Amino acid sequence: MPIKNRFAELLPEITAWRRDFHAHPEILYECHRTAGIVAQKLREFGCDEVVEGIGGTGVVGVIRGRKADSGRVVGLRADMDALPIHEATGLDYASKEAGKMHACGHDGHTAMLLGAAKYLTETRSFDGTVVVIFQPAEEGGGGGRAMCEDGLMDRFGIHEVYGMHNWPGVAPGTFSIRPGAFFAATDQFEIVVEGRGGHAAKPHECIDTTVVAAHIVTAMQTIASRNADPTKEMVVSVTSFVTGSQAFNVIPQTVTLRGTVRTLSADMRELAEARITALAEHAATAFGAKAQVKYMRGYPVMINTDTETEYAAQAARSVSGACDDAPLVMGGEDFAYMLEERPGAYILVGNGDTASVHHPEYDFNDDAIPAGCSFWVELAEQRLPLA
Repeated sequence: MPIKNRFAELLPEITAWRRDFHAHPEILYECHRTAGIVAQKLREFGCDEVVEGIGGTGVVGVIRGRKADSGRVVGLRADMDALPIHEATGLDYASKEAGKMHACGHDGHTAMLLGAAKYLTETRSFDGTVVVIFQPAEEGGGGGRAMCEDGLMDRFGIHEVYGMHNWPGVAPGTFSIRPGAFFAATDQFEIVVEGRGGHAAKPHECIDTTVVAAHIVTAMQTIASRNADPTKEMVVSVTSFVTGSQAFNVIPQTVTLRGTVRTLSADMRELAEARITALAEHAATAFGAKAQVKYMRGYPVMINTDTETEYAAQAARSVSGACDDAPLVMGGEDFAYMLEERPGAYILVGNGDTASVHHPEYDFNDDAIPAGCSFWVELAEQRLPLA
């Protein structure tokens, strides 16, 4: 694997950064310590400009190449935040923060982009500008949207933008990508069913919300199986069923259902929202109950643009010799907001035979660091070649 020799030399240092981030996880926009270290290191590396506080606790570093004739600006993005999970790895650098854990590898993403930034400031072997983006709150907080709303793309003149995520179950240092829709839109819903509560021995005097809600759950299984085009992906999952009473002999006045919807196209997203609302309301009416539906749109579909996907694949092939076709992913990724603002692509790098992401025994594989750093540098130099 043609990894840049400099990253073999830097591996112990980058690994130490990564493990320090791992031991001190921060969630959502609370990435104050992580962002502070990132900003300090970018200044030490010699970035031409370092800006903090973009989108809350986001950090941006600007690295100008030896030449600026191209006028091109390429953005490279890593996420910094952790998850509200209690770690169970037993590692000597395990989380020191109870109930917080880097269970998705954002510690590795941050460390790899920092390593690339160090190399790029040392060499500057490109014509144009590289903007390194360190984002908070990917895990449900919409930090990518917040950075964009704070003027990220226009302020730094970014023309195209790229992201990367580790992928367990794939050999370390190997890459995969796909053009078009890649990660799903992630919506949520809440349905409150109200009937008439009462004694369980007198159901005829009640409107049983448990029965009504059960019919709604069953009916919702037909959205993907009977309403959606079978060639298009959709997941509708009811994940919480909470009654207004925990007693054995009470028919509850209310039941609350919650769940998630995952889609990969705008028409399926519209269909899911319309059918959930109609099924809940009409099923409740049929039993004499009422249903209030709240549908909350989350991250949009993440769509890789065709040309930039090929650029990323070329860079990956330069590093590892190959770039595989990635599967569709029904998980969400708020890099989608950046791809709505600019053309770009998101790529996966293998994490080896590890626990899956969002698992209490997950750990980022440091063996992936040289390939990840090399990919970032190769992409920047290929997109901004010196004449």
